[in-house]
Amino acid sequence: MRGLAGKVAVVTGAAGGIGAATARRLADEGVCVVAVDTDEAGARTVAESLRTEGTWVGADVSTEGGVAAYVQAAVDRFGRIDLHHLNAGIPGSFATLPELTVAEFDRVMAVNVRGVFLGVQAAFRRFAAQGGGGNIVLTGSIGSLRGSADLLAYQTSKHAVLGILRGAAMYGGPLGVRVNAVAPGIVPTDLFAATPDVAGGRDDMSRRASSTPLRRAGTGDEIAGVVAFLLSDDAAYMTGEVVSVDGGASIVSTVRPSGGAGAWDFAGYDRSLYGDS
Repeated sequence: MRGLAGKVAVVTGAAGGIGAATARRLADEGVCVVAVDTDEAGARTVAESLRTEGTWVGADVSTEGGVAAYVQAAVDRFGRIDLHHLNAGIPGSFATLPELTVAEFDRVMAVNVRGVFLGVQAAFRRFAAQGGGGNIVLTGSIGSLRGSADLLAYQTSKHAVLGILRGAAMYGGPLGVRVNAVAPGIVPTDLFAATPDVAGGRDDMSRRASSTPLRRAGTGDEIAGVVAFLLSDDAAYMTGEVVSVDGGASIVSTVRPSGGAGAWDFAGYDRSLYGDS
C-alpha cells in the first residue's frame, strides 16, 4: 500500500487479536511498529516477531502516564510517530442492565473511551511537535452501530469512540491528519476468552457468525488489512469514516426470512434474560 514503508506506527492492544494482526500487517508493509499492551510479555513476543524493526511497551492506555510512556518510548527508539492504531479495549461484564455495577461500567469506559481520547490527544500533540501530518485509526465495533441488551458498558463505550472519531476528524482535517475507524463484527480473539459458557461470549461465536451474509466469522488479519488501508495513502481522501468489517452483519434486516426471522428461539432467550415474569 502506498505511503506506509518507512513510517513508524503505535499499535495499542498489540499483544494479541486484532492488534497483533495489525502490527504484523504494518510490518509486512515496511512500517516500524511500537507494540503496546498491559501484557508486556505478549507485546514483546509480537514486536520481536516482526519483519521490520519493532519495540514494545507495557502500558495502561487508560492513564495519562501510560500513554506518555508509550509515546516517549516510540520517540526514543525511532524519533517520531507517523501512524496510530488505537485498538486496546475490554469487553466488560455480561451483567444485565439492573445488575451492572458502576465500578464495572467505569472500568470499561476508562479503557475503551478514556484510553482512545488520551491516545488521540497524544497523537495530535506529537504530530504538532513533528511539524504536522499523520494518520489515526480507531477500533470501534459493530456495537458502535447497533444495540443489544447485553454488554451495555462495552456497547456504550464503542458508541462513544465514534464521537471521538468525528470530533478528531473535524479538528485534524485542516492539519493534514486523517482519523478513521474500523467496526469489526465477530472476530474470535482472546477478548472474550474469559466467557466460554456465556451466551454471546467465546464459544458461540461461530454459530452467531453463521447468521451473517458471509456465513462465517472474520479473522484478525482481515481486520488488519482494512486498518492498513486506512492508514495508507490509498485512503488519502477518507477521514471521519467508520468502515464495517463484519461479514455483512450490519446490513441484515432481522425481520425478513433471509435475516433469520423466525429462526431463533426468542421465547427461550427472553426467559433466560428476564425469567418468567
